[in-house]
Amino acid sequence: MKFLVDEQLPHLLSEWLQSKGYDALHASALLTNTRIADEYICERSMSEERIVITKDVDFLNTYLVKRQPYKLVYITTGNLRNRLLLDLFRVSLHQLIQELESANVIELNQQYMKVWF
Repeated sequence: MKFLVDEQLPHLLSEWLQSKGYDALHASALLTNTRIADEYICERSMSEERIVITKDVDFLNTYLVKRQPYKLVYITTGNLRNRLLLDLFRVSLHQLIQELESANVIELNQQYMKVWF
């Protein structure tokens, strides 16, 4: 399973996923010295079959209209310290990976994990 962590999320998340054996890129590694367009992230996600992890509702809207990115983990925690975000992934990773085998869009927060599609 391959992941692309959106730029508003910490590098620590992509590094942690790598430490768990997953192919994970942080969006900031795609281009330098510029804001990365959502369209570019979607293109990379589709071409490399990468699951986008983001807090940006625009990706959910794009998925609803265009079925892009490839797959999506939509984080709805609001502002959360980096360590608490990692704790959320530590607790949820096993179930998240299982759900991503068949699901395309998953919402994740401190209270629940919701499979949208």
